[in-house]
Formats: sequence, structure tokens, C-alpha cells
Amino acid sequence: MTELRLFRAIGLMSGTSMDGIDAAVVETDGHTRLSVGPHGSTPYPPSLRQTLLHLPVNPVDVGPEEREVTDLHCQAVRSLCEKSNIDLSTIDVIGFHGQTVKHDPKEGVSCQLGDGRRMANTLGRLVVTHFRQNDMRYGGQGAPLAPAYHQALVRACAIREPIAVLNIGGVSNLTLIDGDLLHACDCGPGNALIDDWVSAHCGMPYDEDGKIAAAGRVDHHALEILLSDDYFRRHGPKSLDRNAFSANPVQALTPPDGAATLTAFTAAAIAAEAERLPCTPREWIVVGGGRRNAHLLSELRRRLGAPVRVAEDLGWVGEAIEAQAFGYLAVRSLLKLPLSWSGTTGVSQPVTGGVFWKPDFGPVSAMIVR
Repeated sequence: MTELRLFRAIGLMSGTSMDGIDAAVVETDGHTRLSVGPHGSTPYPPSLRQTLLHLPVNPVDVGPEEREVTDLHCQAVRSLCEKSNIDLSTIDVIGFHGQTVKHDPKEGVSCQLGDGRRMANTLGRLVVTHFRQNDMRYGGQGAPLAPAYHQALVRACAIREPIAVLNIGGVSNLTLIDGDLLHACDCGPGNALIDDWVSAHCGMPYDEDGKIAAAGRVDHHALEILLSDDYFRRHGPKSLDRNAFSANPVQALTPPDGAATLTAFTAAAIAAEAERLPCTPREWIVVGGGRRNAHLLSELRRRLGAPVRVAEDLGWVGEAIEAQAFGYLAVRSLLKLPLSWSGTTGVSQPVTGGVFWKPDFGPVSAMIVR
């Protein structure tokens, strides 16, 4: 049997926490052969982060912000290559997710800032953007898209299934892997509400190691109000915007009590989703920024009643997984392989997606239904 060609890709991800850009190298055939390479992070300037966090709900003219976001992503690629002694000309494709500023599947809208043509011409490489739109065109939620990569990672490690990969970024999402079953959805809030709370009340960008929350007490009445949202009565697949939930129920609390309650909200929402899964995971692997919050991990272990490990326990690079995922998905897009399935986004049938940008050329659509 002839081995499939390996592609070298760089994946780029700036999540809903809006704190910066992760870049990572992967080599893959788009199927099961997978090796990960160097990775790096480029923070957003504080002024840009504040601008992005406070964009209008329906942004109209975001040209200047999109150019700045694109140029910073280009800088992230060059920085990664320079620090890792990688010749950019050896990169076959760049998966450029862009910065999500609105995600509303009910309206059929998922908006990511990022100019693929500008990046392709700046870096001289093939670029893939607009990963979510084709999924939504065929009835999907447009998110989450990382499950295909989570499955590849799990299979590469030969971990006993069923297993859940839990990504805690601005929002939280899970991937359940069990043989032919691939099930995914956004669970609820991740770090976003906690980050915004401690930023406003403690002058800190995030609750380091969950120390602020650990010093507080959960207000169970406020938590009950937070969990009363209709979202938590729906079965997946389903997806969320960063700003889907309000911290109003905790506004009268002290900073530690507010942080404790919002942290409990994130954990309780994940636990509630766990009860709706088609089968029970043997263990949970946490990736994303939330894996560094010891208090949140403790809450998860208590509420899930199952082993909870972090990415590094398996030799994964926790901060790079989402970026790696979009390098992997860019290769799958190049090969016209599915990026999503009915069990991951609710799409009507497995679909590929993405738009290709070649240097000095216009867009070439990769939106082909499989």
C-alpha cells in the first residue's frame, strides 16, 4: 500500500479569550499520520485586545482591525520560523482561523477577522481561511471544528476509549471519542467570564491558578440563575459565542466570591453536558488555557466523578493544540476531506470547507460537500 504524502503546515489560532495568537507546525497526511513540531505565541497589544473585546455586536467597518490582526498573524508565522530555524518555503499550507468577533449559528453567522489574500501575498504561501462557513451552509453550527484533530491525537497515543477531550478557552467545548462515535459540542462558558470579572474587579488579566476563586465562596443562588439559561437544556451538537452569558447574577458579590461562582459555573456547565453524552468517558483530558487553573480542575474532578488529566500528562503541548488543529484541518481542506460531521456540528452530512488563497491570486473555493 502506497503511503500518502505528508504535508508540512502551520496552524494559527486566536481564541475567544482574545489574548493573542498561537502558531504551531504539524506534519500530517490529513488522516492518521501526525507529528507535531515547534510552536510559539504572540500576544496582542493591550490596545488591540481592548478594541476587539469591545467591538459592536454587529461590526460593520472592521478594515483597520482586520489588517492589524492579519499582520500580527503574519508576524507570528515569521517569528515561529525564525526561532525554530524553519525555512518558510518548506511550509505547504497555512491554516489561518482568524479572530472570531461574532458567532451566532441561529443567524447563520460566524465572523472571523483575517485577510487571507493579504497573508498569502505577505508570506508567499498557500493560506486557508473561512473554515466554518461551509459547515453552516449545510445546517451545521460551524463549531467546534477541533474534534477531527482531537481524534487524531487520541489515536496517535493509543488511549483507551471512550475518552473526552475538553478544551477550555473563552468558552468550553468537548469531544467524545469512542470507536466510530465522534460527538462534540460547546458546553458553556470557559475562561471568558472569569477573565472579564477579575480584570474588572482585581485589575488582573486572568485568575492565575484559580487563587482568587479559591479564596471565595460560591453563591449558590447566583449559580442557579446562571445555570437556568435555556442553553443548558439543549442537547448537542450546539455552539456558543464568547458573549453568550452575562455575569449580572454575581455583580453584588465580592471579587473572590464572584470568581468562585463563575468558576463553579464553568465546571457545572461541563458536568451538566457530561450527563447528556451518549456514553460515559473513562477519563477527561483538559486542553486550552483552563488547564492551568488548579481550582477549576479541582471543581471538574469533583463534579465529573472521573479522572481528569491535562494535555501535558499525555505528552501533548496544551497551549498549541488549537493551533495544531488548524494546521491539520488546512491539510484536510487541501485534500477535500471532511472537517465536520453530524455528530460534531449538526451538519446534514460530512463536509469539507475553507477558502484557499494563493499569492497574487484571488480566492479558490474548497467548499466541496463530501
